Amino acid sequence: MDEETHHRIQQPTQRDDAVVVCALCGTSAESGTTPPTWICSVENGRHQYFCEECARTHIRAIESRLDSAWW
Repeated sequence: MDEETHHRIQQPTQRDDAVVVCALCGTSAESGTTPPTWICSVENGRHQYFCEECARTHIRAIESRLDSAWW
């Protein structure tokens, strides 16, 4: 079998019916997608989203790459 296998890199997708919620304060996004002002952090293999207000409050810890458990 001389068949070539083509691998496509797929970007992670978010379900349309999923509600995006801030991991700290519990604020939910108005739409089903993550607002551009929110921050996404990958901690222990999980995507966590933080609203604009929480991100601004903890920006130094985020930039220092500290896990949210340390904030």
